[in-house]
Amino acid sequence: MIGGLGPESTIDYYRSIIARFRALKPDGGYPHVVINSLDVDKGIALLDAGRLGELADYLTAGVELLVLAGADFGFIAANTPHLVFDEVQRRSAIPLLSIVRATCDHTKALGLKKVGLFGTGFTMRASFYPEEFQRAGIAVVRPNESEREFIHRKYVGELLNNRFLPETRTKLLNIAQRMRDEDGIEALVLAGTELPLLLRDSGSPGIDFLDTTVIHVEAIVDELLR
Repeated sequence: MIGGLGPESTIDYYRSIIARFRALKPDGGYPHVVINSLDVDKGIALLDAGRLGELADYLTAGVELLVLAGADFGFIAANTPHLVFDEVQRRSAIPLLSIVRATCDHTKALGLKKVGLFGTGFTMRASFYPEEFQRAGIAVVRPNESEREFIHRKYVGELLNNRFLPETRTKLLNIAQRMRDEDGIEALVLAGTELPLLLRDSGSPGIDFLDTTVIHVEAIVDELLR
């Protein structure tokens, strides 16, 4: 696991992997998981500066350490770094499980045709989610510009610092409800692995969340059990 991007979601990933593995393998044993926790602040600084080549280098070096530790496959426990996923995969000696691909496959299996997208500003502006989903015949709707700015500010300023505030939750749910009512989204992709920590148990009526952490973990554990 390439973790640390940010730390709280890495903890959530590890806990979820253990729980799902144990549920599917009740006769005993635990998965062998190697975690390389990177520096989220360094990653954000590279993104802010538009230095995607250096971000790819940073992630590739992180994967190389997983290889040296004996990993058979890898994954990045975050959405935003998938901006450079294809480059990192090209340079990786082991296969990497994409959170975007896993989420797209899951969404397609549900028969959905139009979904909203929450994430960091980098993720919401980028094309990697819309392009992957478009190939599966699914439209991706982004929040409007002011909503994207709000979500990004709260994501970086609060969620990545382990601050999950009820007023932020309420505002995000209001945005989701507007997108359902005005844009016709059928579900909302939580394309930021800290977002489920804020919204997972919000119990909002009429809005289905596609929790990318849960979806990714299912694919990861399936691969571990092959």
